[in-house]
Amino acid sequence: MGLLTFSINVTLDGCVDHQEGIADDETHAFYTRLMREGGAMLWGRVTYEMMESYWPAVARGDVAAPPAIHQWAVDLEAKPKYVVSSTRTDFPWNNSHHIAGDLREGVQRLKDATPAGVLLGSGTLATALDRLDLIDEYRLLVHPMIAGHGPTLYHGGLPATRRLDLISAQPLQNGAVAVHYRRAR
Repeated sequence: MGLLTFSINVTLDGCVDHQEGIADDETHAFYTRLMREGGAMLWGRVTYEMMESYWPAVARGDVAAPPAIHQWAVDLEAKPKYVVSSTRTDFPWNNSHHIAGDLREGVQRLKDATPAGVLLGSGTLATALDRLDLIDEYRLLVHPMIAGHGPTLYHGGLPATRRLDLISAQPLQNGAVAVHYRRAR
């Protein structure tokens, strides 16, 4: 069984807006490594649609991008992508799959079938999956800024505090800190 790892950019005040944070070679390298290490991506519909609206065009070469960004898009194109949605059933982006029905059962089946692990990149979905005790690890990139707005990490709340064990903390030259935590069981 693979681990389910939640990874997202977050500011010091908890903002997880995809437009906040430092987008540079260093942060790109961090997410490239995580994607390549994992066996599959897992998103909610909103994140999937945001990604689908841009990255396939970069992979095809329809959008100009530096070589490393283009290669990331090509790798993402090939990576299995799983989407949780109760409102959409058609996912035409290459190698995309729908998780429907019972959330716990669907995500547990995905974890069981993906020994290299699943990388979760949707904040709202993470809250739902954490409520079901399905998230094993957290790989957050904490950016040195205060956004002053939302959405915020776990804004929907959890039924209880989650205790985490620190695996590593790596400061980046741009001031962000890559933290890796595992659920304390």
